[in-house]
Amino acid sequence: MTQLAKYVKEMRKQFGLTQVDLSQKSGVGLRFVRELEQGKETLRLDKVNQVLALFGAVMTPAKISES
Repeated sequence: MTQLAKYVKEMRKQFGLTQVDLSQKSGVGLRFVRELEQGKETLRLDKVNQVLALFGAVMTPAKISES
């Protein structure tokens, strides 16, 4: 499971939402919410941000750290 998937699932539960609630409130399909929470690797960024906006968050590009 990806960090994004864990975050969305955790926040959804904190807000007391079901996957159906989250899809309706964010304006994305239930299938998208399920795929997001399962860690699907290819998702539309605009839809991810629609979901994250409910939690006051946004996904943005970040520089990869050189370790």
